Amino acid sequence: MSYNENPFASSHSLDANPFDDPVSSQPDHARLESIRQREADLERRERELNARAEHLKHHGKNNWPFFFPLIYHDISEEIPEASRPLITRLYQLWLVLLATLILNLIACIFILIAGSSDGGRDVGAAIGYLFIITITSFLLWYRPIYNGYMKEQALYYYLYFFFCGFHLLFSVYMIIGVPSTGSAGLIQTIQMFANHHWVAAILGLVATVGWTLQGLGNAFYYRQIYAHHTAAGHTMEKAKTELASHGAKAYFTRG
Repeated sequence: MSYNENPFASSHSLDANPFDDPVSSQPDHARLESIRQREADLERRERELNARAEHLKHHGKNNWPFFFPLIYHDISEEIPEASRPLITRLYQLWLVLLATLILNLIACIFILIAGSSDGGRDVGAAIGYLFIITITSFLLWYRPIYNGYMKEQALYYYLYFFFCGFHLLFSVYMIIGVPSTGSAGLIQTIQMFANHHWVAAILGLVATVGWTLQGLGNAFYYRQIYAHHTAAGHTMEKAKTELASHGAKAYFTRG
């Protein structure tokens, strides 16, 4: 030790504050970055909600159906980006169902004209299907899964699984085409071809293809939605809790 050195001097720099926090480690840096990312996501979500509210303020709450708006329906506004393709496909399948119901009615009319003894009952049932199935399919399975992906609440998924399951069974019933049931399906189509009633036969064939396409499409997405529902951890207990917390009215309103 040099005689010129101060034996009581600290070996630490006077610029260093002993009460400062230690230098952040890499995990701390990652955690802060994650927090900043979440804050950015929340800010972005808030901007989207404000933009949506402004849009509704200026353009009105209801926009569907376009000829007599009853509800607000906008996949690009209400459905998360990752789920938009699926909901779009389901909406397209619902439109195929609507077109099939119309074709089925027209085919049944031509089956009646062709002289079928059950033609009157077929036309009557087909008219009922056109109105009843159009409305109930939209309200009982399409709208619940639309809201399910929008709000990510369990009860919507269970409503969808229950009513879409019945719709899939109904589709099989319509594909078969038993006379007097209101379906211009396979049996009716084969009979029309056999009796050389070509217009009725071709319309019945197109209706059968329509029933098959929308049925298979809905069955495919039914499985896909069930996988999503399972991965998201939705349970019946969770659905009951949501129902108790929000009330039944919340499941028929937006927000």
